[in-house]
Amino acid sequence: MKSFLLAAFSMLIFISCIQSQATDAKIAPVTNTVPQPNEAIATFSEGCFWHAEIVFQSLVGVRDAVSGYAGGHTKNPSYEDVATGTTGHAETVNVYYDPSKISFQTLVRAFFASQDPTEINRQGNDVGTEYRSIAFYRTAGEKKIIDEEIKKINDSKQYSNKVATEVVPFTKFYKAENYHQEYISHHPENPYVQNVSIPDFNRFKARFKEGVFK
Repeated sequence: MKSFLLAAFSMLIFISCIQSQATDAKIAPVTNTVPQPNEAIATFSEGCFWHAEIVFQSLVGVRDAVSGYAGGHTKNPSYEDVATGTTGHAETVNVYYDPSKISFQTLVRAFFASQDPTEINRQGNDVGTEYRSIAFYRTAGEKKIIDEEIKKINDSKQYSNKVATEVVPFTKFYKAENYHQEYISHHPENPYVQNVSIPDFNRFKARFKEGVFK
C-alpha cells in the first residue's frame, strides 16, 4: 500500500471487472480487541493487513482479525513510521478465534494458502520489510505446527523457492489506526481493494479446500 495513490490511479481501468468479485468478500465488521473467555489469539503477517483481515474473518471460528504492527523494535509506531521500513515492524493481524471451532493448525494452513510465502520482504506489488511474511508463536506447540507446515510446503515443491516466512516468538502487538480497521468493508470502492485485495481473497477461497467459510 506504500505507493497506493499512484497504484490506485493505474488500476482504475480495471474497475468494470470487479462487481461480481466484491460480493464474495463481504465480511461483517467487528474490531473488538478484548478476547472473550473462550478465545485464543494468533498473530500473522502476510503483506497488506487489509487482505489478511478478510482472509481470517472469513473462517468459521474466527470472531475478528485486528490490523496492527508487530515484529519490530519501535514502540507505538504509526502507519507512516512503519512505512519507512526503519521500525522493523510488519503489517500484522491479531486473530481472535475459538479453538473449539477452529484449530491453530487450520489458521496456519490458511495463512500459508493466502500468500506466496517464498517472497522476501514483499507480497505482490507491496514491497518493503513491512510486507514480509511472519508466523508468530506463543508456545512451543504452536512453533512445532508452523515448522511442520513449512516442511510440508517445501517438500511438496509447489514453489520453485523455499518458504521465506519468518518464525518468531510473539512479543508485542500494536493496534493500527482506526481508519485501517475493517478497511475493505468500509471502502469496497477503493481501487486497491477492488483490484488487489478482493481478487487475492477469491483466489484464497478457491485454493483453501479445507476451510469452512462463513
